[in-house]
Formats: sequence, C-alpha cells, structure tokens
Amino acid sequence: MQKLPIGIQHFEDIRTENYLYIDKTKHILNLIENGKCYFLSRPRRFGKSLTISTLEAMFQGKSDLFKGLYAEEWVKEQSKHPSGVIKLDMSLLGFYENKKDLNRSIINYLVRYYIKEYKLDIVVQDNPGDVFLDVINELYKQFGHVVLLIDEYDKPITDNINNLEKANEMRETLRSFYGVLKGCSQVKFIMITGVSKFSKAGVFSCLNNLKDISMLKEYGDIVGYTQKELEENFNNWLGKIEKELSMNRKELIAKIKKYYDGFSFDGIVRVYNPFSVLNFFADSNFDNYWYNSATPSFLAKYLKKYGINNPNAYINKEVSVDFTNSREIETASVESFLYQAGYLTIKKREGKLITLDYPNEEVKSSMAGLYLEYMYNIESYASIGNRIWKALKIGNIEDVVDLFNQALKPIPYDDFSENTEKNGELRGEYWYRSLFVMLLTATGLIFYPEVHISDGRPDVVIPFEDKIVIIEFKFAKTSRGVSSQRKKGMEQVKQYALAYEGTGKQIITSVFIADDAKKQIKI
Repeated sequence: MQKLPIGIQHFEDIRTENYLYIDKTKHILNLIENGKCYFLSRPRRFGKSLTISTLEAMFQGKSDLFKGLYAEEWVKEQSKHPSGVIKLDMSLLGFYENKKDLNRSIINYLVRYYIKEYKLDIVVQDNPGDVFLDVINELYKQFGHVVLLIDEYDKPITDNINNLEKANEMRETLRSFYGVLKGCSQVKFIMITGVSKFSKAGVFSCLNNLKDISMLKEYGDIVGYTQKELEENFNNWLGKIEKELSMNRKELIAKIKKYYDGFSFDGIVRVYNPFSVLNFFADSNFDNYWYNSATPSFLAKYLKKYGINNPNAYINKEVSVDFTNSREIETASVESFLYQAGYLTIKKREGKLITLDYPNEEVKSSMAGLYLEYMYNIESYASIGNRIWKALKIGNIEDVVDLFNQALKPIPYDDFSENTEKNGELRGEYWYRSLFVMLLTATGLIFYPEVHISDGRPDVVIPFEDKIVIIEFKFAKTSRGVSSQRKKGMEQVKQYALAYEGTGKQIITSVFIADDAKKQIKI
C-alpha cells in the first residue's frame, strides 16, 4: 500500500516518495483554462496548501510528476515553456508582533525564497510591496510570464482575531503589500487561498476581478475526499481495518462517514476531512484528529468574547446566503467565523436561505468538549460522560444524577447566575438541559433531544438495545418549588412513555429538577 501523506503538503514529495495522491488535477486544470484570478476559502488542514503546490508544479512544467494524472498532457506541453512561479505561504513568515515586524518578515521571505534562489538583480528596500513588485518584474524578464500563488493570505489577520486592533494593523499592512498587484499585467494567473473570506474585500480591494470559487458547486470537492474517492483510493486500507476492528465493509464505511464526512461548501457536494481520514487509517481508531490538531483555547476565547455559551444554538442554524460576505473582521458574524473555520458546514441551501449545522460526530463532540472544559471548567468531562453512559446503560438514574452534579461543581457561580437568573424559568431549564446534552455529545452517546411525539416533546431520549431512557428537565427557582416541578414533570413523562410501549423494550422515565438555589439536580 502507498504511504499515507499525513502532514505532507508538497506535491513533489507526494509523487516521488510513494505517498497516496487523490487526483484533483481535473478541477485545477479547469481553473487554469477558464479564468485568471481566483480565491478559495477552506478550513485549515483541508488541502489548500497541496492545491497551491500542485499548481506550482503544473506551471513549472514538471511533467514527470503528473504521469497517470488527468492533467498529464497539459503539463507536458507546459514543460516546453514553463512559467516563473511565485508561491507565498503566509504561514511561513515567522514571528511578527507589529506592522514593522510583519514588513520585515515578508521581505526576508522574498529574499530567502526568490531573490537568492533565482539570483535576481534586486536592491532590497524597506517597503515589502516594492520588493514584491521587483521580484515579479525580474521573473517576468526571465520567463516571459509570471504565476502568483498565495497560500494562507489571511493568517496574520486571523491569528489576531481576538485582538481587533492588532488584526486591523495586520490588515492594513497586507492591503499595502498586495496593492502592488493592481494593474500588474505581468501576472498571467493568480490563485489565493485562506481560511477567511471576510477580509478579502478589504485586503484585495485592488483585485476586483478575483473570482471567488469557495461556494461554487463545480469546485465543491476541489479539496477533501468524496465518498467515491474514499472507497476507491483507500480500498486496501479499508480491508486492513475491517480485520483489525472486526467490522464488515458496510458497517465500517457507515461509521467512517458518520465521524468524518459531511463537510459541504455549496449545500450539495459532501466531502470528508482529509486530515482526519488519513489519521484514522493510520491509527485504526475513531478519534477527533482534526480538532485535536488545533488550539481550542483560541476558539474558546473567541466564543467567550462574543457571548456565545451553547453549541446547540448552531444546530440547524438558518442564515442568509450571503452570510460570509462581511467586509472586514470586526463585522463578521460568529456563524461566518465558525463556518469558515470548519466547525459548521452547509446542511442545505434553499433560495436565499442556508441551513448550517455541525458536519459530523468528530466536530460535534469536540465542540461539546470545548464548552465543557474551556467555558465551564469541567476538565474531567470525558471521564464523567463515560460513567454517565455506563450508569444509563444499566438504568441507574441515581448515579447519573450524582455524576451530573459532580460536573456542575466546578462551574463558576457567575455562569449559573448569568444563564439562569436573568432570563427566567425557561432559560434556566434550557441551560441545565444543554449542559447534560453536551456531556452526552462529548461522550459520543447516541441520544435524541427534544423528540417530537404526539403528546409533546421529551427533553432527552436515550435508546439502548434493551431499554429506552426518557428524561424530562424542570427548573425550580427555589428549593420549595422542587416538589411541584417534580409532580408536573412526572405527569409529562408518563405520557411520553406511552409512545414507546410498542418497542418491546424496558421504558425508564425520570424527571431532573434543577434546584437553582442549591445549584444541583434532584430527582
């Protein structure tokens, strides 16, 4: 079997060192033949850098690398008249604390990778835009045409998303730098990638002919793996894991799909996260690879700053079709940020409305864990969640309540007050229920929140092979109200249980009353 290219973003390394490559050159060639200036937004670790590296090799005419690929003949022809290619990876700039540092980092990058590499006759100046333009002009003299590829163009901005003053300083610096491209006829092809779209309009105001392909159906799978690509290209790996996990092919594919598929950037085409898939095949283990490779504390700070305190708020979240079109970082919506960062995806698109949701179990459970650990200080959520699952499986509701109360203990008092006191009884019940649901989600337990049945909506329904657990939440502002809320809840769950009598399973019902005075759950 070919090696798995985990973390390998250089096309030439993949093709010369026996790494597996999923052929995306049909999409890339379509870009080249049908336009000149493009922008692509995708989450991190999704294949943007590999796409840029593939374009670099194509325009350089490295035909040996493309044998057997869709673009083989085009690259053979290109090898007769290769282009001068400038590839800027803004994630490699090094340290920069302010505008001066960023300017110096850009200049050092151009000197190291182009002026010295190509032995260009350029006097290095203090303005990175001037140095950039000189590099373009000198390469144009050598090759007759220049191709510009910019990867992670927005990294200096998004790295400072929690510091708007600094982010704006980085934005102004990049605007000046990229501004030299205005009217630059020497450049015959431009491809720019990044995580965010929200700062494109400002930074690239000079490039009004930049075609944004981020949400176009024809490029929905230019990065990521489709179902067909996964099953065809990883056939041997699937066979290996079938034996290791003692699963048949149908079961295995269904589980991989549930965990890692579901990303859509047009509402139609669905793709797998390549980083997660590659790591899964390497480890033969269902884990949260993509999320764990990030910095969750960074995301937690962002969500706290914007007052978001419940990941369930983004399930089936409706937004307008232009929700990513905010001009700059300070006006971008939280939904736009979460979508472009890969935490939300397009579930469906109807007319002028888009429905967002979590793409798969990996992201959904990871987000629940993020809130529990970073927002509510429940560092032991994984252990508590697994113990809750075991208690539910044997129908031990008393232990479930004890464990849930254990999870509530580290939560700061202010969080209780903010989420239960200001907005009345309904909000309080919702908050306690949401925390319980997050624990179940982070554990990966299969359950159904707010199930619609003829007699109402039970808050949580948890199915097992031999039993069904139904839990209803109630909220008591004071300890004196616990009894009345318990009575009310018991009447409801009795009715809910009737809907499941025909299943032949044991039905266990319980009412969880949130005693807000004591900050704990009672039954």
